[in-house]
Amino acid sequence: MKIRSLFLTIAAGLFVSGMGALDARAGQIILPAALDPGLTTTVINTPSIIVATSNGNYTTVSGDETLTFSNFNYSSTASGTGVAYPATSVAVLPFISGNETGITFFGGLSVVSGGILDVGVTYTVTAPVGQLLTDATLVIAGSVTGTGTASVGETLLGTAGPVTLTASIPTSPQDTVSFAGVQSITVHKDIILNAGANGTASISIVSQGFSSTNVPEPSSVALLGIGMTGFLAFRRLFKRHAVA
Repeated sequence: MKIRSLFLTIAAGLFVSGMGALDARAGQIILPAALDPGLTTTVINTPSIIVATSNGNYTTVSGDETLTFSNFNYSSTASGTGVAYPATSVAVLPFISGNETGITFFGGLSVVSGGILDVGVTYTVTAPVGQLLTDATLVIAGSVTGTGTASVGETLLGTAGPVTLTASIPTSPQDTVSFAGVQSITVHKDIILNAGANGTASISIVSQGFSSTNVPEPSSVALLGIGMTGFLAFRRLFKRHAVA
């Protein structure tokens, strides 16, 4: 009976330790009221072209998971009556909706008749160790009148195959795509406003959310393997003593 009790205690302890390691996550980070990657702006041929570089800026958002957003880059071009929009006028805020964790770009991008505005944003999103990104959601808000059009298209790099999302005002303001799990993704976002000959177009909010799944860490799998090996070894030992 002593051998059996010892066997059950050790096996249970190894199993619980393994499960605890599987569920371990990076420490939670307290989310500030607002996030700002602090994009620095370089102005070229004002006001037609504005380019911003990240200088290693990054931020984290804690929802269902804690995701890291880094390597921000921003550019803006305009033609006709449009005016390029500086990065300093775009706020970067946390976006959390259900199991989606991400960021929101908030700014009053707009053009009037005869104007075109093109804004490009790139950044990298990384999941914590033990998790893989598995889907992305794009949501935008804005308005158009007359001949105006407003859309956001983006490409996700780092996935197994080409992954794109597209959202437009007012017909399709949201898009979602799923993909095989990856640790990190680079997002290339293109925001285009075209007022046409007689219209207006604006986009005030561009939100991006991601969800992820847990994956066993190598150390956790090894620990569970040790637990199972111990379980079988003690089982054989117990049987031999029971027969004796």
